[in-house]
Amino acid sequence: MTVDEIIAFTESLGCVLTQRPTSDDPDVPEIAWGDTFFHYCPDGEIRSRSQPFATIVTKAYPGEPTSDLDADGAFRVNIGVGRAEFARRTGVEPSRAAQSAQPFAAADEVVPHPTYARAGWVSVINPAHSTDVVRELLATAHARARGTTG
Repeated sequence: MTVDEIIAFTESLGCVLTQRPTSDDPDVPEIAWGDTFFHYCPDGEIRSRSQPFATIVTKAYPGEPTSDLDADGAFRVNIGVGRAEFARRTGVEPSRAAQSAQPFAAADEVVPHPTYARAGWVSVINPAHSTDVVRELLATAHARARGTTG
């Protein structure tokens, strides 16, 4: 699954505002340039305290455990699925994810997000065979953002 395929699928879920910051966005920190952020926005505008329900990053963020995103073309899709779905998908409670033996750099597998696992976020690096799973997770996160699931 490519970045463009993830973006197209996520936008097809409806009421999704996609941000793709560049150097032309002076109010966005440079670290976010080139990454993608998905917000549920039924009126087309991001609320001041709104958080994305999913992101795509193309580089490691400062202070984050390694996700091996230094390789050319590598990316990580991050998805806020909630604590129950997180535990179901990873086999670990979000509060214990940092102590788990699961690697943060496993490609094409659902793993705890290296920073936001406690909040119920999972990640998939370079999803190739996990396309259906990534779509399910994005749909779950979108439904949560809409407020239709826990």
